[in-house]
Amino acid sequence: MDTLGGAEFAPAQTYLNTATCGLLPRRTVEAVKLLAEENAAGGPDGAGSFEVVAAARAGFARLVGVDPDRVAIGATVSTHAAIVAASLPAGAEVLYPEGDFSSLITPFVVRGDLKARSAPLEELAGAVRPGTDLVVFSSVQSADGRVADLAALREAAATHGARTLLDATQSAGWLPLDAGAYDYTVAGGYKFLLCPRGTSFLTVTEEAQESLVPVHGGWFAGEDRYGSCYGPVERFAASARRFDEAPAFLAYHGAERSLALLHEIGVEAVHPHVTGLAARFRAGVERMGYASVPAVSATVAVPGLGRLVPGLARAGVIASDRAGSLRVSFHLYNSAADVDRALGVLSGLAGHSS
Repeated sequence: MDTLGGAEFAPAQTYLNTATCGLLPRRTVEAVKLLAEENAAGGPDGAGSFEVVAAARAGFARLVGVDPDRVAIGATVSTHAAIVAASLPAGAEVLYPEGDFSSLITPFVVRGDLKARSAPLEELAGAVRPGTDLVVFSSVQSADGRVADLAALREAAATHGARTLLDATQSAGWLPLDAGAYDYTVAGGYKFLLCPRGTSFLTVTEEAQESLVPVHGGWFAGEDRYGSCYGPVERFAASARRFDEAPAFLAYHGAERSLALLHEIGVEAVHPHVTGLAARFRAGVERMGYASVPAVSATVAVPGLGRLVPGLARAGVIASDRAGSLRVSFHLYNSAADVDRALGVLSGLAGHSS
C-alpha cells in the first residue's frame, strides 16, 4: 500500500501518531508562511482574509455533508462543547461513554446542576432512556480507536427524544460522516483533518440551532461584523456562524489548504487505506502474541506495550502511550512499509524487554 499524500508530505521518521497530531501538508505550511510574512511586512492583507476563512468553513462542510451555513468555527472542541452544555436547562440528563475524552464531557460535568451519567461505550445505546436529554459521544475513542455504533445510538436517541452531540475529532478525515444526522457535531482540526492547531468546527442542524445560546458571542458572530464591534452584538448571524469564535487567521489560512487536499483525495479513498494499514499492524502484533483492542479503525491500541514507546522513538518510529497501551494511528501519508518497519522495531523491543 503506497501513500495517498504524494509530494505533500515528507516525514523524517516513521510517523504513526496522527491521533495525537496530524502532519501538515506542504501547501498548508506555505499558506501559513505567506500570511506570516505579510503580517511581518505590514501588508494590507497581513491580518488575514475573511474569504479564506469562509473557504475553510465550506471545505469542512463539504467533507461532512452539510451546508456551510450549518458550520461554526473555533479553536477547541471544549469551547464548542461548552456552548451546548451552557445552553441546557438545569436538571437535564446527559449520557456519555465511560472514559471518553475529557474536553468533550467535562463541560457538562462541571456545571453541577445537570444529571450527567455514563455507561460503557458498547452499552451506551441501551442506556438511553426516557428523560435522557442529550447523548454525547465520540465516533472513535481517543484512547484505543474503538468505533461507536453510530446507527444504534442515533436510533436510541430518536426513540427517546434525546438530542445527539458527536465528537468527530478522531474520525473526521478518514471515516465518512454525515454531520446532518446529529443535532451537533464537533471536530478538532489538527488531527486527521491535517489542519494547524487552533482550528475546530461545530455543526448544528437548523432545528437544533434554536436550542443554543451564543454565550461567547463577539463581533465575529454578528450578522454585520463591523457593525458589531462596539457595544453588545445586537443581531447575531442567522446561520450557525452566530456560534463562531474570531478565527486564528494563521491557522485557518492553513486549514483551507488542508481541507482542500482531503477533498481532492476523498475520504472514500482514505478510509480503506488507513483501515487496511491498521489491519496489517494488528495482524503483525498478533503474530508476536499480543492482543490489540478490537476495532475497524485508523487507530490501534495494544495493551501493555505503552512502555515501548520511548524505544520506538529512539528507532525513529513515533507512536503514543495511552493508559499503558501502545497506540498507533495511520493516515494518508503512511504506507505498508511504515507498518512493517514499526513491527520490526517492535518485535526487537518486545523480545528484549520480555
